[in-house]
Amino acid sequence: MGKIRILVADDHTVIRRGIVGLLNAQPDMEVIDEAGTGREAVAKAQAVLPDVVLLDVAMPELNGLGATRMIKGQSPGVQVLILTMHDREDYLFQALRAGASGYVLKGADTEDLLAAVRSVARGGVYLYPPIAKELVSEYLRRVESGEDLASYDGLTDREREILQLIAEGKTAANIAEDLHISPHTVHSHRDNIMSKLDLHDRAALIRYAIRRGLVD
Repeated sequence: MGKIRILVADDHTVIRRGIVGLLNAQPDMEVIDEAGTGREAVAKAQAVLPDVVLLDVAMPELNGLGATRMIKGQSPGVQVLILTMHDREDYLFQALRAGASGYVLKGADTEDLLAAVRSVARGGVYLYPPIAKELVSEYLRRVESGEDLASYDGLTDREREILQLIAEGKTAANIAEDLHISPHTVHSHRDNIMSKLDLHDRAALIRYAIRRGLVD
């Protein structure tokens, strides 16, 4: 069996380079590309088709959860391992719903991270051990009770994407350029977002995006 081919996506260069060095030092792993934004991670995952994408949650332009959905939609065979500093249960639920095969904390031991990469590369699922049992139990309880775990209050993927960009401080013109749509379309999406969420100004949208983990 050949080496596990990995794409590492993290917007902090020092952290990303450290992870790349660690993975490349393993005899069974090879980092084939890197990305510094969520949108770049999606494009590179489609271009190089790695076995595993190691993806930070808090990414600019497109957060890691949105990037995961797009990567899995375009290339279902690519496995996504979420790397995050958050051990909150809602992040785990969102990662699983988005299609991630694993979830590991940035504060985890090196061996935990390596085990996670190997597990998801084999088609398995890896959840960081200290929180896995509790979070899976809570997830199953909420599924059985019929609680809505993922609606984002009815926002579409494009609306979530635009909401994140608004929360990152981008103007309608910036967003239009990034997404190759017209400013008028951006304004229409923003109005739909505000209507669905019953929010009435930019500050309220930003607070909502932070609560949902779309931005830090």
